[in-house]
Amino acid sequence: NGQWTVNPTFKDGADGIDLFNAAAAQCNPASAVCPAQGNGGFGALAVVLDGVVLTAPTINESSFQRDQIVISGTFTEAEAKDSALALRYGSLPIELEPQQVQTVSATLGDGALRAGLIAGAVGLGLVVLFLIAYYRLLGLLTVGSLLCSSALLASIIRAFGEWQGLTLTLAGIVGIIVSIGVSLDSSVVYFENLKEDVRAGRTLRTTVGKSFTDAYGTIAKADFSSLIGATVLYVLSVGPVKGFAFYLALSTILDLVMAYFFLRPATALLARSGLGLRPALFGIGGVAVDATTPKQSRGRTQAGDAGTANPKSSVSSTTAKGAASTASASPAAPSGALVNTMESAEEEVVVTDDPEVDT
Repeated sequence: NGQWTVNPTFKDGADGIDLFNAAAAQCNPASAVCPAQGNGGFGALAVVLDGVVLTAPTINESSFQRDQIVISGTFTEAEAKDSALALRYGSLPIELEPQQVQTVSATLGDGALRAGLIAGAVGLGLVVLFLIAYYRLLGLLTVGSLLCSSALLASIIRAFGEWQGLTLTLAGIVGIIVSIGVSLDSSVVYFENLKEDVRAGRTLRTTVGKSFTDAYGTIAKADFSSLIGATVLYVLSVGPVKGFAFYLALSTILDLVMAYFFLRPATALLARSGLGLRPALFGIGGVAVDATTPKQSRGRTQAGDAGTANPKSSVSSTTAKGAASTASASPAAPSGALVNTMESAEEEVVVTDDPEVDT
């Protein structure tokens, strides 16, 4: 009929089923020793363990077979199993005396939950401020990754709650807060690889993919280490520790997913925009930029080519187009010294005071 029952089996003899039947005979019919309960006219036989009444079923028969006794009622599954366990193993071989009795109000758990959430929010806020101050735009990407991961985690918890009755415990909140540190470590590993590649002379646009490939291997190894530890805790532990391990493992898996499907493309999109030309916005300072020096042509210049006869006072030079130009030599310049070089996209003028110098 879908109800939970307890089926005890007594051993034979005077200290087994015979003793139970003697007590049952005093309750059915009811007697002064076992008064009637309710309108049935039958007494109830209490099962007491260590001074605590576990159950007190009404005795509907005056005699029972040792293996045909059924205790029925409005048992839940947990109550039926607890009663069967107590009847099977009996009382403890020692007597326990209560040393302290404390009543815990229902608001204690609510206060602990609120304190845990506040502590996690304050710690997360300080870490986020540091990331934004140190990594600038990359720090904002980390915040976006955490927000997306939190939304996805909340959706999974709600789905499992409706499907399997999953609840978020204090230990689970601790596991989630610990996993936030794991996610931030993943971002730091990637950003530091990116900064090193840029300082080595590469641009943000060209190195963003390579840096992620190099960093993701390290991220995956670290996350798998956390995942193995969480799995071992979940399998071998019980109670709150199991909840901590479950949420830590779930958040670690989400870190791998968000690093690959959010952090990687978001960083690439930002680096390939106009902002990618300004490394300082990414927290990358002191980048060495190699200047490209135009090539200088070499040629021979004759002082007499332009028709001037005084090499001491003036010289002539040829341009890239073959035109002649004249420049005055500095009187203070020593003989044979290079005085000035002017270079442009259209012409090159080399000025010397020596009639014949290789340049």
